[in-house]
Amino acid sequence: MKQRVGKEKRRTQKDYSLAFKLQVVDEVEKGLMTYKESQRHYGIQGRSTVLVWLRKHGTFDWTSKTPMKKKSPPRSQISQLEAKIKRLEAEKEILNTAIDIADEMFNISKLILTY
Repeated sequence: MKQRVGKEKRRTQKDYSLAFKLQVVDEVEKGLMTYKESQRHYGIQGRSTVLVWLRKHGTFDWTSKTPMKKKSPPRSQISQLEAKIKRLEAEKEILNTAIDIADEMFNISKLILTY
């Protein structure tokens, strides 16, 4: 028995095919959404249903006692990496300028040529 709640569908327990379970597990493990977000998005009623699927079909090590870190979605990871690249490029430019100044002050380029 399916019910409509906004744009999301509510499903019954017998509705979940193996392909659907694997799709949800894959999306959660890739960090596209959390297990709670996937429950809301797909209208999965059970609180631990997705967690059970993750333990059964997922690739994470569930025997480990360390808590799982939440992965950032790929878009935010890309943004963070782009910001890091800009910062590193600015640092590189500053260091190259410092090297050029030191070369001029101490005539290092002339010393290197004489060796």
